Amino acid sequence: MDTQTWINKLFEAVDSLDADKFVAFLSDDAIFRFANAAPVGGKEAIRGALTGFFSSVNGLKHEILEWWEQDGTVICRGEVTYTKKDTSEFTVPFANFLKMKGKLIKEYLVYVDASQLYA
Repeated sequence: MDTQTWINKLFEAVDSLDADKFVAFLSDDAIFRFANAAPVGGKEAIRGALTGFFSSVNGLKHEILEWWEQDGTVICRGEVTYTKKDTSEFTVPFANFLKMKGKLIKEYLVYVDASQLYA
């Protein structure tokens, strides 16, 4: 599978709000960090954290504007639209750094200002 197709499938999994689909992209010893939250380590702990996060929103929609791949890292830049529980929406820019371990993600770092999410 080419990188563009893989990225599309990854963000489809995220936008589906299905933690099981998302963690299928991770190595067992993966580390996940969302914005300024503390990092979460291990596939099962990440699944738990994401299940909680996904239940706190009504929807996500990522638009990938560009991506790069270099030295075992995939970088994605784009815009994400969050649908809050009150059904209001807001869109912000994001950048994700995905450090790879073979075909799985070893470290998933999300850089986004999600401060409006629970405001």
